[in-house]
Amino acid sequence: MSQPVKKVYVEIQSSGGNDLKNKLLTVNEVAKILRVSNMTVYRLVKSNQLTAIRVGKNYRIKESEVEKYINKGERQ
Repeated sequence: MSQPVKKVYVEIQSSGGNDLKNKLLTVNEVAKILRVSNMTVYRLVKSNQLTAIRVGKNYRIKESEVEKYINKGERQ
């Protein structure tokens, strides 16, 4: 006889307002923030200047990664 399956749900709480930093942005949203074309964002991802996550056929970029990229440009 098979045993019943227990379903366990875990609630994850954020720590101190990091929600906005970990928001995933689309290529189009990043392009608007940086004031560049979508193709430029794709080039930044391909050249590893901007870290992205692949979701299906699309890319998502963490807002914190966009901030890092912007701050890196300000230091140069």
